[in-house]
Amino acid sequence: MTMRAAIILAGGKAQRFQTKEGTWQDKALALLDGKPLLAHVLLNVADVVDESVVVVNENFERHEKYSSLIVEHNIRDARLITDIKIDDLSGPLVAILTGLKAVDAELCLTVPCDMPLLNPKVAQYFLSEIDDSTVAVPMWPDGRLETLLTALHRQTALQIADALTQLDRSRPDDIIRGSQNALFVSPFGKIRQLDPQLCSFVNVNSPEELSRLQPRQGQGESGRDLRLKLGDLPQRGIEKLKDAAGLRKGGRLAEASEIFAECAEVLEREGSFFWAAISREFQAKSLRNTATPQLASQTTEAFQKAAQNYNAEAAQYNKNGCYLLAKRAMADKTWNQTQTKQ
Repeated sequence: MTMRAAIILAGGKAQRFQTKEGTWQDKALALLDGKPLLAHVLLNVADVVDESVVVVNENFERHEKYSSLIVEHNIRDARLITDIKIDDLSGPLVAILTGLKAVDAELCLTVPCDMPLLNPKVAQYFLSEIDDSTVAVPMWPDGRLETLLTALHRQTALQIADALTQLDRSRPDDIIRGSQNALFVSPFGKIRQLDPQLCSFVNVNSPEELSRLQPRQGQGESGRDLRLKLGDLPQRGIEKLKDAAGLRKGGRLAEASEIFAECAEVLEREGSFFWAAISREFQAKSLRNTATPQLASQTTEAFQKAAQNYNAEAAQYNKNGCYLLAKRAMADKTWNQTQTKQ
């Protein structure tokens, strides 16, 4: 039997959950039917996975309270882990990477601590349907994603997340973009049969949302899951990008820019537009940081090529109705275009 683990994301600042007056409120400990939200999440996945890890920041008080919660609610096979330190990065992607490094399971389920009504059958569906995709993620008919509720093949996702963080990327949806091989699960297909009211997707961001617990609404009627494969994962290229990132951070900018350029050429030929775009972007950043005026034209050209690759990536997602990912790619394109005018 395939080993499975849940990675519960509980290290956020919960800024939208705070009121104008009073002390900071820990959303994970907010009560629903007499139990903290975190307890609901852990209990909902307990029979679906072999172990659960709760990823939290370094706050000692949180650690104490969460540890007591696990004992009080008799939650089996659960433990706390602390976010790893990666330069100035923080947020969900770092938490996901932390969780992936902490477990040995082949399949992982990521769940934010503020989704207390996740149906165990829905969790099971994501893990059982992922098949040979790297990631399975809910996608509404209008292209929105629930980017923190995912099933992941751990080894591949770990390689992707590790490379992304070393390349200063912090958005969790970059794991999906980087995988090139994702299952987009429609809430209106099999999920709706398992959870007719779609309560699994209730996400608590504020005290008001906790009081009414309204499922997210989606436009459209598509009930089909989409299995999208945009090419094979360029594992060798990703490892070379990590090497180049290390050289860049060590100040060896000329060497780094050469490797980024070499990676980009290969990835462009393979049609791995996301990784090719990142390669060109960091080629440009490395060239610019050398502070050599003679390289200005090469820097501009690299930023332009990065924008072209992001544009090609966006076109792939638009073609398949993955509009949120297309929007993210276009935002990256726009940023690179602005760099050519500086």
